[in-house]
Amino acid sequence: MTIELRHLRAFLAIAEESSVTRAAARLHLTQPALSRSLAALEKHLGVRLMDRSTHHLTLTDEGRIFREKAASAVAAFDDAVDTAGLRGRPLRLGHAWAALGPYTTPLLRRWEREHPDTPLELLRIDDRTAGLVRGRVDVAVLRGSVDEPGLVTVPLFTEPRVAAVTSDGPLAALPRLTLADLASGPVLVNPVSGITTLDLWPPDARPATTVTVTNTDDWLTAIAAGRGAGVSAASTAKVHPHPGVTFRPLPDAPPVPVLLAHRAGPTHPAVPQLVALARELTRPPGRHGEPAAFSGP
Repeated sequence: MTIELRHLRAFLAIAEESSVTRAAARLHLTQPALSRSLAALEKHLGVRLMDRSTHHLTLTDEGRIFREKAASAVAAFDDAVDTAGLRGRPLRLGHAWAALGPYTTPLLRRWEREHPDTPLELLRIDDRTAGLVRGRVDVAVLRGSVDEPGLVTVPLFTEPRVAAVTSDGPLAALPRLTLADLASGPVLVNPVSGITTLDLWPPDARPATTVTVTNTDDWLTAIAAGRGAGVSAASTAKVHPHPGVTFRPLPDAPPVPVLLAHRAGPTHPAVPQLVALARELTRPPGRHGEPAAFSGP
């Protein structure tokens, strides 16, 4: 059989939704048709891409590798047939939240001044790689560890972690907080694009209860409503202020690395210039070649 673009789109939709039902609705196809496309693709490749042993479909090791290749192929096709791109394709910079913190505005202004023929689009995408693996962006600002295959990462700077608590709660009255202070109540966790897991706490002192959210807006709303506390990077306090949320230093938590990432294969020709500019702007004054340290709020 011949593999067509529709097979790749079907696989990517299922991989993103972890469900044939949701992927079929998204693509306006029937579930049997989508299942046949996935089966045909697996037969052609000679490997199993999805693990069907659980209620939610999950990618196999081969599936995770193929997802990166499929996303790149689909993105390349979409770019090739985009007539607007023939007149100068924008450089798409993804981020899940907070972008580059205090360096975001200087980066956008410098880029517009120095590269007027290549628009820089800043896109917020709630995804662990901010849309990079799915081909929705050319380069992405990522926080924390990154283990997706096929990505090149460039360390830029580190940020201290901060605690986020409801403004009318007792923890908001303290000048700084500890991980132990937060462990006494529920902790908000964002498994989609967040960087906080229970591994942040010692094994014998972890929070007994967690509340799951899927994006920064819901995270802030839940904290303001008193459903629990959160942990984030310092930029969050400045980029996402909320009247019902108070941010406090969390000095006993490790800092968060901030990275710039792009795909290892062919990518937008302006990516190297963006990486160079980001490194220049985040480098400490008087120092060369070392990531900056962001002091935070």
